[in-house]
Amino acid sequence: MGLYGGLQPEDWRRWGQFTTYKQNAPELLRKQLRPGQVIYCSPLVDPYQPAEATEFAMPAILRELIAKPPARFVLQTRSPLCVRDVDLFAELSALTEVRVSFSLTTDLESVRKLYEPHCESLQERLDAIARLRGAGLKVHATLAPMLPSNPEVLARLACEATERDLIGDPFHVRATKRHGATTREAAFRIAEHHAGHAEWFEPEFQQRAMERMSAVATKEFGRRFLAGPEGFRLLTVS
Repeated sequence: MGLYGGLQPEDWRRWGQFTTYKQNAPELLRKQLRPGQVIYCSPLVDPYQPAEATEFAMPAILRELIAKPPARFVLQTRSPLCVRDVDLFAELSALTEVRVSFSLTTDLESVRKLYEPHCESLQERLDAIARLRGAGLKVHATLAPMLPSNPEVLARLACEATERDLIGDPFHVRATKRHGATTREAAFRIAEHHAGHAEWFEPEFQQRAMERMSAVATKEFGRRFLAGPEGFRLLTVS
């Protein structure tokens, strides 16, 4: 199993049950910053998870980036908490390119409460996107993981909110995805008890859902819909 960012096997097994903070992250970043770098923070661990509300790690990290800007900085999050640091993001964006990839997972609040009970609602996320864009930041909508939803409705909301190409990524299991993030067992257990949810784990159904989202993006908004690694790669290239 490939481990990311110093994660240990026990961390992977207990994913989502605790938060471990690297207290010297700003100092380590300062030592590793080099001209021309593209930094993706982070495709695996949300830097604005709930503990960030009290730990305040990101402001110090952003100040290090402002002091020595990389070629591009990409933030991946699903948390409106990032708006707390919007002034720092705006300051950084005056020095280098800043892209925010905001996760929108479902248009159904009942589904969000089942699979993401500790995460904010879709409307709160859309409001956060509006605040970030209002500060001049480039924001992409990442439909990942694709929870049970109305594909057309979710794609339209995402296109209207960001006015950029869409990125999507369905549920994954280790049997078909050898590396990177996969779906926790708890999601499978939830799906078993709710009609119509289990099909969202089936590759053929996932493909049809992505095709429906892609049709909305391309035909109604003239934008691309990119899935999986190709989509996330879009965030880091010109």
